[in-house]
Amino acid sequence: MAAAPVSAPPRRHYRDEFPVFRDTIYLNSCSLGALSRRSRARVNEYLDLWERRGASAWYDVWWAALAELRERYGRAIGAAGVDVGLHPNVSTALGAVASSLDYRQRPKVVTTRLDFPTVPYQWLARGNEGVEVVLLDSPDGIQVPLDAFERAVDERTALVATSHVFFTSGAIQDLAEVARIAHRRGALLLVDGYHAAGQLPVEVRQLDADFYCAGGLTWLLGGSGIAFLYVRPELAPDLRPQAAGWFGHRDQFAFEVTPRNGVVSLQ
Repeated sequence: MAAAPVSAPPRRHYRDEFPVFRDTIYLNSCSLGALSRRSRARVNEYLDLWERRGASAWYDVWWAALAELRERYGRAIGAAGVDVGLHPNVSTALGAVASSLDYRQRPKVVTTRLDFPTVPYQWLARGNEGVEVVLLDSPDGIQVPLDAFERAVDERTALVATSHVFFTSGAIQDLAEVARIAHRRGALLLVDGYHAAGQLPVEVRQLDADFYCAGGLTWLLGGSGIAFLYVRPELAPDLRPQAAGWFGHRDQFAFEVTPRNGVVSLQ
């Protein structure tokens, strides 16, 4: 007896999730992703909880939601949630990294003229600390040749900071090769993945990135005010960011400010 044919699952009409598509051909997700019905529902749920329960919603809903978001961001880039930190934007994430590095023996930071200005600004602003920013040029306005990284990165380089996908051209970089160039000289690699995460497969371990940041504004469809920073777990114990807040403590609810053995227990 022939087996009954397996019916295909009903096709999901993703376009129906985004009301803007009813009236518009929307091509600006690189600046702000279209608002989905589910995203609006979750925002309304948050406002309803705030209105109904106030601060009590923190303890059994919102606190757990932060951990869930870290896990989800981690899955989006092939990382564990524990290795992902949440930020309001990429600027604060980069600031945390920039304040963690020791520039005394390695004052150089290599980036490119095709990267979003937020990336070079973090280190250009540290010129009074002796940081030397090297801005690599693009011969065609589309990409930066790997040999330009080869020439620029040396034993004085602390960090290579560049994009997974250039916002200027949409070119996808060979990050595994950029990582090889950086690591061979003892430098770290920071990746701005804002224009990659959510539209490209991302595996930070395969890319060999030390830091990877992105956010919900564009392709992850989460709106403004939320970003994340992945830090290679082997690297994290040696980092001492100077930009710290309440969530920077290992036990936020200890409200502990007294140093033990000369240090406060920051993550």
